[in-house]
Amino acid sequence: MSTPQYTRLVSAATAGALVLPFAGCAAIGLPGSEADAAPTSAARVVVSGSFQGAGASSQESAMEAWITGFQEQHPEADISYDPVGSGDGREAFLAGGTAFGASDVALSDEEMAASGPACDGGNAIDLPVYISPIAVAFNLDGVEQLNLSSDVIARIFTGQITQWNDPAIVAANPEAKLPALGITPVHRSDDSGTTENFTDYLHATAPEAWPHTPDGVWPLPEGFAAEGTGGVTDTVRSTPGGITYADASRTTDLGRAAILVGDEYVPYSADAAAAVVDVSPRIENRYEHDLAFVLDRTIDKPFAYPMVLVSYLVVCSRYEDRAKGTFVKEFVDYVASTEGQERAAEAAGSAVISPDVQDWIGAAAKAIYLTQERPEEQAG
Repeated sequence: MSTPQYTRLVSAATAGALVLPFAGCAAIGLPGSEADAAPTSAARVVVSGSFQGAGASSQESAMEAWITGFQEQHPEADISYDPVGSGDGREAFLAGGTAFGASDVALSDEEMAASGPACDGGNAIDLPVYISPIAVAFNLDGVEQLNLSSDVIARIFTGQITQWNDPAIVAANPEAKLPALGITPVHRSDDSGTTENFTDYLHATAPEAWPHTPDGVWPLPEGFAAEGTGGVTDTVRSTPGGITYADASRTTDLGRAAILVGDEYVPYSADAAAAVVDVSPRIENRYEHDLAFVLDRTIDKPFAYPMVLVSYLVVCSRYEDRAKGTFVKEFVDYVASTEGQERAAEAAGSAVISPDVQDWIGAAAKAIYLTQERPEEQAG
């Protein structure tokens, strides 16, 4: 992404947004505030112990790369990640069962308000560390790419279009050799942030064909279902005529759709996905250091690919467990670093977040409050 795009991202993220804590809940200071002031030290921070995370299966490849890189710097840390899906990951985190969560959608206001017990009286924050296109991936012998509008995609997944040689598909792909083969749509069986982003895109761009409210749980009883990103992509690989939606990094050996944006069909790319985030505003009235976006699905510029997910690390603003809190501070800082982002891009094909967002996340990591470090404040 070019420097002007980075500038626009920060402008879109900050213009008009109110960064206010919920009433009655602890909040962390803004960058440069007195709460962030701390002596600097060149000494290496020691991270040791076993730590668990859980959440979005879309982040699985990136998370493996992050954990490997982090453990190279902190060999005494043992980290595991369970790609159970965004919904189960948020649930486990809010129940206090993991050091961090990962989710393809930001926490809801209700989830944020309920995060106090898991966060030792503080609150949860969303940190956007992974930007990736969602691909509509299919299994058709000899066909590597198709042009599909959101209306056609919606009608495929609702069962209104059932054959690959349907006139609506043929009209947009006159040069493709489309067989008289049945279409087998495959959706996620688990509570999935990818599903919520996919259904949000369909509802925003084709509301007549997809009248269903965006949700992480698939809204229709019909069709084949599989668990996790690997489940749906493996099912399509073994099913001639199959089609699904998944993080693009897990679909490289399948056919993929270019989607209609304005008057042009746009294939997915990390840069085109990042461009949507670039022009999308922040969710207002969140806790300080929370950085969650309202994605602009209806953008009509051909440099953008609006079927995109922004996946978040979900962490606490406060930790009583010094070892856990130290790990989270250092891990968040590593994931958002240039090295961490480049490792994820190489492993998963994701977009590298902008330097300004890296700085924001770095400030959030620095501000995470370890109660054992400031005993004089515990009495207050």
